[in-house]
Amino acid sequence: MTIQLSLAEGLALRKGYLGKARRVVVKVGSAVLTGSSGLDRSVMENLARQLAALRHDGREVILVSSGAVAAGRRKLGLSQKKLALREKQAVAAAGQSHLMRTYEDIFAGFDQKVAQVLLTHDDLSHRDRYLNVRNTLLTLLEWGLIPIINENDTVSVEELRFGDNDTLGAMITNLIEADLFVVLTDVAGLYTANPITDPSAALVTNVAKVNAEVEAMAGSLTSSLGTGGMRSKVTAAKTVAARGGCSFIGPGRQGNVLDELFAGESVGTFFLPAQAKLQSRKHWIAFTLKPQGELVLDEGACRALSSGGKSLLPSGIVEVRGRFGVGAAVQCLNRGGQPVAVGLVNYRAVEIELIKGAHTERIEELLGYKDSDEVIHRDNLVVL
Repeated sequence: MTIQLSLAEGLALRKGYLGKARRVVVKVGSAVLTGSSGLDRSVMENLARQLAALRHDGREVILVSSGAVAAGRRKLGLSQKKLALREKQAVAAAGQSHLMRTYEDIFAGFDQKVAQVLLTHDDLSHRDRYLNVRNTLLTLLEWGLIPIINENDTVSVEELRFGDNDTLGAMITNLIEADLFVVLTDVAGLYTANPITDPSAALVTNVAKVNAEVEAMAGSLTSSLGTGGMRSKVTAAKTVAARGGCSFIGPGRQGNVLDELFAGESVGTFFLPAQAKLQSRKHWIAFTLKPQGELVLDEGACRALSSGGKSLLPSGIVEVRGRFGVGAAVQCLNRGGQPVAVGLVNYRAVEIELIKGAHTERIEELLGYKDSDEVIHRDNLVVL
C-alpha cells in the first residue's frame, strides 16, 4: 500500500473506519478556540453542537481542549506580556476556570453534561495511576458525560509536561482504546509542503502510513497561539496508528467540519491505522513513558533486537548514558545514534556501566549478585 492513497480509495477506506468509530477523542487547539478578544464563543458553540450530536448519535466522546493560558491572558489583561513560569501557571489557573465555565454553559444548551479532567504526564507514567485515569474516563463515558481534558498547567513542571495537547490527545486515545483521534487546528490539514511559503503545496487527503516522507511534509509550521505545530500532530497520528486507531487533522474553524467528516466528505487529512498494532502495555512503554537514559548497542545487539525478537544482554552494550534506576524506561541506540528500541531495565545505570560488554555468566562476578540475565527482557522491550 502506498503512503498516500488515491482520493477514491482513501474516501472509501475512511468511510468504513468512520462508520465503525464508536469512541472518539477530539483535540482542539488555542489557535482555533481563541480570537483577538479571548475565547471565540461562536467557534466553541459550533464545536459543542457537533460533539453533542455525535454523543446523541450513540458515540462516546472525549474533548481535549487547550485554551487555558490564552483565556487567562485575556481575562487578566496580559495579552502581550512575556510570562515567567510561575506567572504562566497562575494565568492558566485563572483561564482554566473561565474555559470550563464557558464550556459548561454552551454544552448545557445542547442538553449535554461535561466533566473536567486535568492531568500531568506523571499521571500516565505510573502504571497504576495510568489505569486509574482510564477507569475514571470510562466511568464518565458510561454515565453519558463528555470529559473535557487539559494539561494541568498550574502544577506541571518541565519534566512532567506532555509538551503539547496533541501528545496528550494521542495518549488519551490509546489509553481508552478509542477508534478515532481528531485534531482540529487552524490549517486545512497536512500539506506536501508549507503552504505559507510554497504556493505549489497540495493538501494530502489520506495517509496510509506515517514514515519519514510524511513527517518531512509536516515541516516546522506552527501556530502563534499553540505549542504544537504540524509535526507534533503527525507524530500524534503515528502514535495512535501504532495502537490500531485512526486519526484526522482538519480545520477547526470550519463550522461543520465534524459533520462533514462523518458524512464521508473529503475534508482535512485522514490517517489509517497500522496493519499490526502493539499490545497495550508495550504501547505504554514505547509512547507514554519518557526515556530516562540511553544505551548504545553494538551491531550484533541491534540485529538481535530488530529481527530476532531477543532480550538485551549486557554483552551487546557499548555505552551507558544518563542516571536511572531499576524499572526505568531507557532508549536503545545504534552506534550512529538512531533509536532501535525502548524498554524497561532490570539494572541501575551504575550497574549496567559495570557489566556492559560482559557475558551473562560474569554478571554475579562483576556486581557481587545477579538479579537477572537480561538488562532488558524482551517482554519489556519494544522495537522502534
